[in-house]
Amino acid sequence: MGWISENVESIKSIQIRQIITQGISLGLIVTSALIIWKALMCVTGSESPVVVVLSGSMEPGFKRGDILFLHMSKDPIRAGEIVVFNVDGREIPIVHRVITVHERQDTGDVEILTKGDNNYGDDRLLYAQGQLWLQRHHIMGRAVGFLPYVGWVTIIMTEKPIIKYILTGALGLLVITSKE
Repeated sequence: MGWISENVESIKSIQIRQIITQGISLGLIVTSALIIWKALMCVTGSESPVVVVLSGSMEPGFKRGDILFLHMSKDPIRAGEIVVFNVDGREIPIVHRVITVHERQDTGDVEILTKGDNNYGDDRLLYAQGQLWLQRHHIMGRAVGFLPYVGWVTIIMTEKPIIKYILTGALGLLVITSKE
């Protein structure tokens, strides 16, 4: 209880100039994070350069909670590559391996079929109704690296929102009560 009363006293003693300085510092941190994210988007060519694996469909290669780094180049997509794709009507991207690629010689269009390494069948049941293939515009990027287990922070905060609010509040309190 002593820690809370000390922080309350600390907040009461803050002057208006200090509050403005703290607010600007917080704004700079948020702005810096957005700039870094946008720079990563430009460098990688992917609309989402970092994604978290949310299911066990790619085990044993990637486990739930792994963070994948994506890159999207103009190179043709080949069977065996691990891609992240969006399906029409679904918000959450999917991480799976390309198993078949059909390239139409007359138009140059590419049709892609994917499958999770830990799944029995291909992904046609995951695609939009009536869709049998993915096109290039569905692909967000290719997996070029990963960090194991680091994405669990995101998964926990998504599945248990109260933890997200507690962490956000604690960080906000820390910024407000810091002396510098």
